Amino acid sequence: MENVYGNPHSQNISSKLTHDTVEHVRYRILEHFHTSTEDYSVIFTAGSTAALKLVAEAFPWVSPGPESNGSRFCYLTDSHTSVVGMRKVTTAMNVTSIPVRPEDVCVVETRGTAASDPDCQLPHLFCYPAQSNFSGTRYPLSWIGEVKAGRMCPVSVPGKWFVLLDAASYVSTSPLDLSVHQADFVPLSFYKIFGFPTGLGALLVNNRVAPLLRKTYFGGGTAAAYLAGEDFYIPRQSVAERFEDGTISFLDVIALKHGFDALERLTGGMENIKQHTFTLAQYTYTALCALRYPNGAPVVRIYSDSEFSSPEVQGPVINFNVLDHSGNIIGYSQVDKMASLYNIHVRTGCFCNTGACQRHLGISDEMVRKHLEAGHVCGDNVDLIDGHPTGSVRISFGYMSTLEDAQAFLRFIIALQLHQCDGQPLPQTTPGEVGAPSESEAQDAVPATVDRCSSSPREDAPTDSGVSNDLSTIVAAVGLRPPLPMATRTQQTPSEKAAGVLDGGLGPHVITNLYLYPIKSCAAFEVTKWPIGSQGLLYDRSWMVVNHNGVCLSQKQEPRLCLIQPFIDLQQKIMVIKAKGMEPIAVPLEENGERTQICQSKVCADRVNTYNCGEKISSWLSRFFGHPCQLLKQSSNFQRSAKKRVKDQSAGSTATLSLVNEAQYLLINRPSVLELQQQLNASDENGKEELFPMKELISRFRANIITSGTSPFEEETWDEISVGSLRFQVLGPCHRCQMICINQQTGQRNQNVFQKLSESRARKVNFGVYLMHTSLDFSSPAFLSVGSQVLPVLKENTEHHELPASTKHQDVIS
Repeated sequence: MENVYGNPHSQNISSKLTHDTVEHVRYRILEHFHTSTEDYSVIFTAGSTAALKLVAEAFPWVSPGPESNGSRFCYLTDSHTSVVGMRKVTTAMNVTSIPVRPEDVCVVETRGTAASDPDCQLPHLFCYPAQSNFSGTRYPLSWIGEVKAGRMCPVSVPGKWFVLLDAASYVSTSPLDLSVHQADFVPLSFYKIFGFPTGLGALLVNNRVAPLLRKTYFGGGTAAAYLAGEDFYIPRQSVAERFEDGTISFLDVIALKHGFDALERLTGGMENIKQHTFTLAQYTYTALCALRYPNGAPVVRIYSDSEFSSPEVQGPVINFNVLDHSGNIIGYSQVDKMASLYNIHVRTGCFCNTGACQRHLGISDEMVRKHLEAGHVCGDNVDLIDGHPTGSVRISFGYMSTLEDAQAFLRFIIALQLHQCDGQPLPQTTPGEVGAPSESEAQDAVPATVDRCSSSPREDAPTDSGVSNDLSTIVAAVGLRPPLPMATRTQQTPSEKAAGVLDGGLGPHVITNLYLYPIKSCAAFEVTKWPIGSQGLLYDRSWMVVNHNGVCLSQKQEPRLCLIQPFIDLQQKIMVIKAKGMEPIAVPLEENGERTQICQSKVCADRVNTYNCGEKISSWLSRFFGHPCQLLKQSSNFQRSAKKRVKDQSAGSTATLSLVNEAQYLLINRPSVLELQQQLNASDENGKEELFPMKELISRFRANIITSGTSPFEEETWDEISVGSLRFQVLGPCHRCQMICINQQTGQRNQNVFQKLSESRARKVNFGVYLMHTSLDFSSPAFLSVGSQVLPVLKENTEHHELPASTKHQDVIS
């Protein structure tokens, strides 16, 4: 707003301003860590990972030879992936890498081989985190001086040890005094301190070590002089200028000044942040440890090396898994989904720290390999394999965190678990606060009630409270309101009884409804007969709404998408789009090949070719949502291949998809919906009934094919189905997300649907099954019609005990 900043590699006024301001920021960074340019240099990098990579490439490694065994690279197994990845650089130089477990780090006296040759200058590097990014464990900063002085050796070899202190996690909430703990290399990530700017870090290099660093590549701004025609290059004198290849992100660097100013103004300094964040973590840890089920079982399992006694040994990080009343771990993916319903965002997985994850969760090396073979990769949502967790849940506190945040999180954990074995309603929270529904959600919110857990090990457990005696003070501390009275179930409406969808209805499997969703995440278009294309129902999810950055919108970000109603007219070859308060608008079904400009988009990690449907519809959508939007259609000549192979598919051929998430069709069974409806519908204290009508509940699951079956969830036992001459393979269950909480008629949320489904389905939150064509013949038009009979074929290994208890007595029809 006030200055013009130019490229610092020049001498004009704006460039000089940039250079001087950046240098001032370097001073400010070093001042923050209680040091100065006399002792340390600041090299700006793209983040802490880039800083670690720089050390790996520039450290003066010595390869083994006739006169020595070469350098050693030692790292704590409780280290970030970016630290462990340094070993690939050392391996290329034939340098040995040695992982050291935290429990194996020991102090040794200066004797033996370490002291046999005090003049040996063979360089070794020891790397450890000041704070574990997995558990928040804080390792002693005194190790720096002990290792450098030779009083503590990660391995007993002659030579000189240098120390790399990974401070990225630690300095986000704690002061680091480099005048006392003089590590040789300190990588940093500034967004972990301020939240902005992202993609900017630094490597603090001890000036005594800087002359030893080696550099091969040289980029713009690093050369004092060089020749293009021959191998002549002289680097610049300062460490920063030698290692900052190209133009640094100077506007982001300048923003750091304002970050430090704001941090100091708001908090009074890092010591205050350290005490504040630790107090919040200690409070939350104590409360979590006290939570018990009625049978005495803990609600969470916390992974920690301390008891949160002091900020010297523990940072403001709590890593845990949620347990059920039998002690079984609930997958982190399900906890993540539930937390988002309470406006709480948690981190899940192994947090780029496989070593700590293995140690705390008891995952062997062989299990890691087996998990990979089973399809699990870092960062996915495969949270349990054979009942064993692949990761956990992590919460962290920062300087902006409050006591109310901690209490909201505890309310979520209590509501998530303790009400299950008691039939207590979900505690209601104040709209707008963390852990509470938004105002629009609160208007639609209804307390969910559950039956007492039949599998509880204590049948005589008290039914008036889901909390053991030692927890009552915790509940009061976190501000829970008294539980609301139990509600009773509502009966089915006469229309539903007439439809023959009650428990025990033995009618044939018939298609009762057909829906397509022309625009992804928008309202359904119901039909009675519809043509089938190569990608599913013709024009199903062929369009999508994107934001100004071209990112596909879903109801998770924009619930009002469900209020956009598309209607397809096959005769006129148009799609008419309607919405309340807007004039209807028509869009052609097919692109004009001559004028269409193809662009690339991304859907569910797949690249797709799309084209823009024009400025007119873009303006219409932008007016409706109040922010810039565009309508894109998948190009008709683009083939998006399905990831899963279909049976009976000819060699070399692959099933194709529209803009769907996983498969061409989604099928749900009315008895399954009915069972969920019976669990959800209840009378509140005012006698209000019919909270979830059948049609409204069906619409939440956004299926293409609705069938009237005989048993709840029997569809999960099917291997394939036939509808007339059409055959479909059942790919598997649909794993549900938070979108089922959205009322498709109003756009309002009600978290009870997801909560109840999670409880009743053993927390898998599966509902409906995916279908794909098998050997589809397009020599003649193919259609799906309401009223058509569905003939399922069971999986070969299906047994009665796999079905819900309510269906065990019924015959399984093949």
